[in-house]
Amino acid sequence: MGLVIQKFGGSSVASPELIRSAAAVVASCKAGGQRPLVVVSAMGGETDRLLGLARETAGSPSRRELDMLLSAGEQVSVALFAMALREAGCDARSFLGSQVRILTDSVFSKAHIREVETSRLRAYLASGGIPVVAGFQGVDAEGEITTFGRGGSDTTAVALAAALGADECQILTDVDGIYTTDPRVVPEARRLSRITFEEIIELASQGSRVLQIRAVKFAGKYNVPVRVLHMSGRGAGTLISFEEPGVEAPLVSGIAFSRDEAEITLVGVPNRPGAAAAILGPVSAARIQVDMIVMNAPRDGCVDFSFSVDRADYAQAMDLVRAAALELGAADVLGNDAVAKLSVVGVGMRTHAGIASHMFEALAAEDINVRMVSTSEIKISVLVADKDIDAAVRSLHRAFELDQPAGRRRT
Repeated sequence: MGLVIQKFGGSSVASPELIRSAAAVVASCKAGGQRPLVVVSAMGGETDRLLGLARETAGSPSRRELDMLLSAGEQVSVALFAMALREAGCDARSFLGSQVRILTDSVFSKAHIREVETSRLRAYLASGGIPVVAGFQGVDAEGEITTFGRGGSDTTAVALAAALGADECQILTDVDGIYTTDPRVVPEARRLSRITFEEIIELASQGSRVLQIRAVKFAGKYNVPVRVLHMSGRGAGTLISFEEPGVEAPLVSGIAFSRDEAEITLVGVPNRPGAAAAILGPVSAARIQVDMIVMNAPRDGCVDFSFSVDRADYAQAMDLVRAAALELGAADVLGNDAVAKLSVVGVGMRTHAGIASHMFEALAAEDINVRMVSTSEIKISVLVADKDIDAAVRSLHRAFELDQPAGRRRT
């Protein structure tokens, strides 16, 4: 009997009716001869409701108290899910992160898992029961409740799969797999039957919201096969695994985009050692993630230094950069929070030239200006005006013929 971790997101457990439907999927898995362990997010909309209450109560609530508050959402959903499974004739029991003992560091709202104690879960699985574990949360060495950030239930599911040696970790959601891009922007987008860990890490980090990037990295590190399925349990979904040797990879597997971007430019920065560190050091210390970085060639002893951040961090980053610019003697600080990031991803880029030129030609044909560029071995990302992002995605999806199976593409 294979062990399968089945994670249900908020949209899958947003009402008692949906919880009963999800429980029926788990019961069917059990009846089919497998041993399911369930990980559940808070009911759809519940985390936002709790955040709203916090903001109404306190202008700047502490991260500790936020973790205490937000973890309550999963406590509700695991209890209801266990009730639904028992109603369906299954032996089921709910567990919080502190009861499982998912041990984390003490960074509230962005905690990282250090260890997963499995003895209690193994014993309950061995008895024939179905554990229903609260996602998104753990506990630190002092017994304080911690949370993993948005999408953290994916991380819980993968961590449990790794710790328990599960055969597969299934992410059941409101889509039937991972697509070449967002079908709401490109109706011709095609579901992928499989994708590599490397590709999905790049797609997730560049804006695709199917999976939390930390969860994918965790899965890749511990070689946990992950399958994204529709919450009905029907269909093959998309399998995420390592690249198959001997199989020629497509040049481009998918296109990701993010509308939540902002760019910051320091004009006339004195070109001397340590200038970049003086700019980015305070930003990094504030735990603001910097994405693209561009610095032009020196002229008249100065450079222009540009980088991008998440739009939610834009105001704080601008304050920090203005202070750094004053100390460095930079001429000016410019900001723009009306930009978006677009990325093409594919492991086939390693062995093929001309991807970038084909990408820029397609964007130029739509009169779309590129503001920044960054690359990796299997990814090219560009920053464009927010108003151009939909047209840019559609243009590149056509240019790389992503509506066709890989074997039929000319590009």
